[in-house]
Amino acid sequence: MSMNDTPRGERIHIAFFGRRNAGKSSLVNAITNQQMSIVSDVRGTTTDPVVKSMELLPLGPVVITDTPGFDDEGTLGELRVNKTREILRRTDVAVLVADSSQGMTDCDRELLKLFEEQGTPCILAWNKSDLLEDSTLPKGDKPAADGSRKGDKPEADGSQIPGGLNAGTDPSAVQITVSALTGENVQELKEEIARIGRLAEAKKERPLISDLIRPMDLVILVIPIDFAAPKGRLILPQVQVIRDALDHGARVMCVRETELAQTLEKLDEKPALVITDSQAFKTVDRIVPEDIPLTSFSILMARYKGALKIQLKGIRALKELKDGDRILISEGCTHHRQCGDIGTEKIPRWIRQYSGKDLTFETSSGLSFPEDLREYAVVIHCGACMLNEKEVASRNKRAIEQQVPITNYGMTIAEVNGILDRALRVIPESDKW
Repeated sequence: MSMNDTPRGERIHIAFFGRRNAGKSSLVNAITNQQMSIVSDVRGTTTDPVVKSMELLPLGPVVITDTPGFDDEGTLGELRVNKTREILRRTDVAVLVADSSQGMTDCDRELLKLFEEQGTPCILAWNKSDLLEDSTLPKGDKPAADGSRKGDKPEADGSQIPGGLNAGTDPSAVQITVSALTGENVQELKEEIARIGRLAEAKKERPLISDLIRPMDLVILVIPIDFAAPKGRLILPQVQVIRDALDHGARVMCVRETELAQTLEKLDEKPALVITDSQAFKTVDRIVPEDIPLTSFSILMARYKGALKIQLKGIRALKELKDGDRILISEGCTHHRQCGDIGTEKIPRWIRQYSGKDLTFETSSGLSFPEDLREYAVVIHCGACMLNEKEVASRNKRAIEQQVPITNYGMTIAEVNGILDRALRVIPESDKW
């Protein structure tokens, strides 16, 4: 995909963290070669996250985020720090910008600990090297010729960490001295970001449908077109499935559920796979013969985002609902709710019919996701096509840590209609769970 058509959920997310006045915004501007963030000598100039989708060579399409100072103070400062924590949950590569003239601080160490807890690879960028007489790391820690420090395990007393403080960095962490002012080692930092970004990208590469089909297979996509469908376009999972099928030599046919039966009757061959929008699952299941594999976009997206195993386990909670239980329905995108909306109307109605219980439903959307999930009996999430894998993993992790089951739209709709087993039959790894 080119820079212009790569959705944010498919891009590598790179975020710059650090204290106020460490030079985060200046370094972001130097790396992007754009005036992306306002800079000044005043502490706390960046008061809100600055986010930009762009192409960062030699990595490719990315999302760059410049965060407010993590040592911000006061009521507003606390809100900004919380926003920074939220950004970390979707960050693939973290750059901790520290002031090389001051050395490691408690704030820097706290950020490093958060990176470790989130499993986020980090580059420790010692900015303002122009203020050091010999451009060395603080207290004599000499970098390599390219300015980087790779694989240096800290001693117990922290003597190998700049400033003589044990930062608790992983042995594989990278430290590099840079100067946003003079440009020293900025290119080297960009290349290091690209290297770690490519590793992060490789770890999360999963097939969408390529391993489920063969060249020249016929794949039918069932796409309802009603008042809730976006005007003049297809939604992202539909586009991604079409592209993946075409990339692997398959043929794709798109139909509405109202024309599906006639379409199947007119075919001279049996489709290799039928994929439906989840809300039409029940109708499509009745039409498609049992010997034709059937699943949904939402289930495929859970697999693609690495959430299938966790969300399959969460589906069991639907069988254990009790009167008075609260259920959170969460969407990764924001849109205007309409009559017949799948998240606020259809799924609650189907679950009430399935369980026969008196239930309360609440919703969240976009990047807002509750910190405390313990009041909910189950969380039902959308396919998360607009969220990157790191954000999806973070939400799943939060639910697991709080012992709250989490599942997704497609699995829920298939379960309440008694067709989950059929919907999972096409997924090779589903029988392991």
